Amino acid sequence: MAFTVTSNSFKDGDYLSKDHVLSADFGFGCAGGNRSPHLAWRGAPAGTKSFAITCYDPDAPTGSGFWHWLVVNIPPTVTDLAAGAGSTGGQLPAGALATRTDFGKPGYGGPCPPDGDHPHRYLFTVFAVGDTLDVAADTSAAVIGFNLHFKMLAKASIMGLYKR
Repeated sequence: MAFTVTSNSFKDGDYLSKDHVLSADFGFGCAGGNRSPHLAWRGAPAGTKSFAITCYDPDAPTGSGFWHWLVVNIPPTVTDLAAGAGSTGGQLPAGALATRTDFGKPGYGGPCPPDGDHPHRYLFTVFAVGDTLDVAADTSAAVIGFNLHFKMLAKASIMGLYKR
């Protein structure tokens, strides 16, 4: 069985609802619910010791994209996260660690591309990892990515779109 990720919140290639868009609290001009979407995964390879989740916008006008969400060390017995689990006040599984996004702090930060820009792609990726990551909540996305590159056994992605 191949490693796959799905969502009850959106279908691959669909637009994300306002519920998942960045809230006005962040000051970027959006007024969404800032609620992380539901994600479920199946078919993890043998030897999986943890999972990690990232949400990345490769279309952000930064020269390096934009990291919206990073969670590591999700226990290997967990196969889904409920909608809102990664948001402020949400509940991640015991042992899971949210790490710093490009908003400067841990936790889900929803889409909010520049007004009038083309639709941006939001890649939600689940990684099956052969270990846990020895990182802290303030570890950068680049360091998380570096660790995942060398410790992942498999990965699967689902893409949401958003345009203002």
